[in-house]
Amino acid sequence: MLASLKVKDYMAVNKCTFTPDMDILRAIHKMLESRISGAPVIDEHGNMIGFLSEKDCMQVALNAAYQQDGAAGRVSEFMTPSIDTIDVETPIIDVAERFLKGSYKRFPVVMDNRLVGTITRQNVLRALEYLSDPEGSHKPGKQSTKQNVHV
Repeated sequence: MLASLKVKDYMAVNKCTFTPDMDILRAIHKMLESRISGAPVIDEHGNMIGFLSEKDCMQVALNAAYQQDGAAGRVSEFMTPSIDTIDVETPIIDVAERFLKGSYKRFPVVMDNRLVGTITRQNVLRALEYLSDPEGSHKPGKQSTKQNVHV
């Protein structure tokens, strides 16, 4: 049963992405407004070229607070260009192990090397809750705040 739970059943559809030329302070505001810890950076062709996280933004926010200067730079200057991704068919248990071994809070999800969503620690916990729920009330697709992608 555990191996049958896949990322595609619990991932969130990407609603927030950044572009490399976006102002970093605007990106930080968008992250805070969306209540997310990070999001993929995509180019003009829709290719994922990096990831911008809260950690990437911390120094920018600190500098902006000290300098009270509106010009902090572009997303491309602060994003992490090397990207760890998860395929839509990856078993949830594998993702849980990756979260345990690393410090990431979310991973971009890809299908055929194209960005289709993200998977977070909370999404994985929801999947594991489904396994431990004898009533079956937490089945895939019953997420109230996220949309699922059917692939």
